[in-house]
Amino acid sequence: MSPSSIRRFIVALSLLAFTTISQAGSKDFGEYTVQWSVFPSTFLTPEIAKENGLNRSRSIGVVNIAIMTENEDGGMSTVSGQVEGKALNDIQQARFLAFRRIQEGDSVYFIAEYQYSNAELMTFQITARPTGSKSDLPVRFAHTLFND
Repeated sequence: MSPSSIRRFIVALSLLAFTTISQAGSKDFGEYTVQWSVFPSTFLTPEIAKENGLNRSRSIGVVNIAIMTENEDGGMSTVSGQVEGKALNDIQQARFLAFRRIQEGDSVYFIAEYQYSNAELMTFQITARPTGSKSDLPVRFAHTLFND
């Protein structure tokens, strides 16, 4: 395995691990499913943060979005598309999210950073649109992160 393949594997594995230890969820839209996870940027190792151009800080959270579709064999795989959204605090102040597309092999993720205060409840309003689809896939979820 080449060094770049190992690095990609580590990044993909890390993102998958964050999904299981962070606040995560999904919404089914029939042909597509939107999955999300939210975690403090300090969960990232310095190497992974640097490789993906992410800042590590006690006050920066990361939103990870994946648009999934079912394969012929019944498994799920990510698809490309566009993702946009905003995070609102408890007094409805909006922070627009600048999602970046991350591709690791066949996997595609959309990642955005946002500022948060300790124990601040944030409501996310996200719209995903798979490539080639005319339909938006809106999801709304709330979470609270705590400084570690």
